[in-house]
Amino acid sequence: MRESSLATPIRVAAVALATAFTAAAAQFTWPAPLTAVPFVLTPLAVVLTGAALGSRLGSLAQVLYVALGAAGVAVFAPSATLPPGMLRLTGPTGGYLLAYPLAAYVVGWLAERGWGRHYVTSFGAMLAGLAVIYLGGVSWLTLAYTHSLQAALTLGLAQFVVLDVAKAVVAAMLLPRAWRLVGPPRTGS
Repeated sequence: MRESSLATPIRVAAVALATAFTAAAAQFTWPAPLTAVPFVLTPLAVVLTGAALGSRLGSLAQVLYVALGAAGVAVFAPSATLPPGMLRLTGPTGGYLLAYPLAAYVVGWLAERGWGRHYVTSFGAMLAGLAVIYLGGVSWLTLAYTHSLQAALTLGLAQFVVLDVAKAVVAAMLLPRAWRLVGPPRTGS
């Protein structure tokens, strides 16, 4: 009985911590050449929190992150050129941001099915989450900004891939440590 009475507060705390981790990761940013899309550490936080918390709680943490940023709380990457608050979601990084909850869900879903138990499959789950983020970001850049898939791939994917794969490597390495804190996700967590 004691375990179930602690389960809800622990889950709430885990979601809050994952949201704060994502917000902190967003503060480590630097400009990328030729594009308004900056280099940020948030993809690492998104895929790691999805794997650590599971599909539902991981995506909830990212929904909360995006909602806080849209409400004007300074959780998004600091920028002199990108719009603040809700406008950030319609700016050039909006597609990436809006893809965060789905990316966390996908990685969490895979982790719930055992993909986090071995480094190689964990890395594969992290790459799947990055693919979702890129799909959202490049699609938005194509539709709203460049009107060219080739230009969107050049500005919003090509220069980020190597660093983002490195982030997936790090996230897969950190996952066992994260599970020591919160325990591995159960199906439907």
